[in-house]
Amino acid sequence: MQKYLVTSILGGALLALLTVPAFAALQPSAAAPDFTATASLAGKDFTFSLKQALAKGPVVVYFYPAAYTGGCDLEAHTFATDAAKFVAAGATIIGVSADSIQRLNSFSSDPNYCAGKFPVASDPEGKIAATYDLKMVPPQKGVVDVRGVSVTHGFFPRTTFVIDRQGKIVATLSSQADHLTPDQHVSRSLVIVQKMHADKAR
Repeated sequence: MQKYLVTSILGGALLALLTVPAFAALQPSAAAPDFTATASLAGKDFTFSLKQALAKGPVVVYFYPAAYTGGCDLEAHTFATDAAKFVAAGATIIGVSADSIQRLNSFSSDPNYCAGKFPVASDPEGKIAATYDLKMVPPQKGVVDVRGVSVTHGFFPRTTFVIDRQGKIVATLSSQADHLTPDQHVSRSLVIVQKMHADKAR
């Protein structure tokens, strides 16, 4: 019950923080900015390269506020549950937040969340997010995660970009602009990459 309350309170706090008058993000048909970042997969850090991932097929880049918080936990768990379907469609998943790599090493291996199924990258200064026209909300005092650990970094608005292997954004999904729930980011991006895969096979 206590965990549920913390999750609910934190979810409401993040929603309030991320509700701003106008939302801007790169839109479909725009070129996806290339990036490399320190990321974690199954608790081990490595250098993720968007260029290298795109050489294999489409990439789903999803920005989220913080590991170990209600909506982000649901989103990560849902991506992990459906990871095999994304792989079958030839797509790579990469999550991006301002969490430290130490937090992400734990989050990426946690069986309740990423479960070692896909990597999550650290963008502590928001430099990668900025290239996608996403503004970081500054750190807020008194915010704790579901484990009771203080969250001291800034937050990105929950936004998912589906990028084709030519590096073009084919879809931009936003909780703020499109009123999507965290798990809808997963289901909608999966439908898109599956359609891309089916079209390629024709």
